[in-house]
Amino acid sequence: MSYSFKKSACRKDTNAEKYKLREKLFGTEDVEPVWVADMDIDTPDFVTDAIKKRLNHPVFGYEDMPESAYEAQIDWLYRHHGIKYEVVDMLYSHSVVASMHTAIEAFSKVGDKIIVQTPVYPPFFKSVTQLDRKVLVNPLKLQENGIYTFDLDDLESQIDEKTKMILLCSPHNPVGRVWKRDELESLLEICLKHNIVIFSDEIHSDLVYAPNKHIPFASISKKAKDITVSTFGVGKTFNMAGFAISTVAIANEELRDRFLKAYSKVHFAQGASLSHVAFEAAYKNGDVWLSKLKEHLRNNYTLLKKLCDKYPQFIKITPIEATYLAWLDCRGMGLRDKELRDFFIKNAKLGLNAGIAFGKAGSGFMRLNFALSSDKMSKVIQQLESALKNRKING
Repeated sequence: MSYSFKKSACRKDTNAEKYKLREKLFGTEDVEPVWVADMDIDTPDFVTDAIKKRLNHPVFGYEDMPESAYEAQIDWLYRHHGIKYEVVDMLYSHSVVASMHTAIEAFSKVGDKIIVQTPVYPPFFKSVTQLDRKVLVNPLKLQENGIYTFDLDDLESQIDEKTKMILLCSPHNPVGRVWKRDELESLLEICLKHNIVIFSDEIHSDLVYAPNKHIPFASISKKAKDITVSTFGVGKTFNMAGFAISTVAIANEELRDRFLKAYSKVHFAQGASLSHVAFEAAYKNGDVWLSKLKEHLRNNYTLLKKLCDKYPQFIKITPIEATYLAWLDCRGMGLRDKELRDFFIKNAKLGLNAGIAFGKAGSGFMRLNFALSSDKMSKVIQQLESALKNRKING
């Protein structure tokens, strides 16, 4: 089966967050929105076809998450990532962030410390502070080649008896790393030594580019599986964030029971009937589509890299191993963070995420979502190239 990503449906007159909020966030609607992490690529037809079929039944009452949906995901995780779960290990959640909040409630108390490795997706900080815990910032190390690594010496030097959890982003958003086995094993050793629970956000795990391979943290060993709460979902992989459905996987019974105490207080319920159908259809039919999607995304990244390589004095692109989020090092422009953001809005007419939103370590960086149709990506490249060219000419 062939899939084309040349064009995508227009979202401007829909309720799409990335378009609807342009005026509020960027002060103008005259920007291409390349910030929030969903794709301007159509959700695959095998998902929409399954929904249309379900619509033939005229009743949409309360429903449980069907066991067949969990089984489809379990099979996918085993085939793609080599980790095996049972249905009993799986819980429904409407979002990874909701699951993160629940885990923090379950495994820590007010005033405890939670490890966050910056620069990182902003809800990692907010989930901690909103629940009156303390953020223990363990910045990633940026090497000369632009690749980030763990700083485990810094991490261990900060851990004390009040340090209860680490929020791991794997693959990492925004720096695009796929953590290698030896890196994860070293992190595991520290967590075991200090009795730290791992919350592993693996929502981008399917969007990994060869030769890299995602290693689920819980797959490292039995000991790892016993202290890990993992989150997965279809939102990023199949552009289905609007279905508000993901899962939490906890293999250790004691850990799962502790999580369930907090989970039950929130009353997550079991989601929506159309979301169940879409979720199952994606995992049962998505292999070929995902393979083609990753080829397309890689091509988009290559176009962006070629452009950045033409203007290395201004902008460098972080080598990417996963996700569709380019982490742009713009420190060469010599602009303050607000000025940098304004450059992209006013000169390139692009709405990006400011790097500073991902923590102090993101100062001077910008995040660009390149999950776009070919036509839209060409437009983004043209606008950014024009802005960089003018900056070079005008000094």
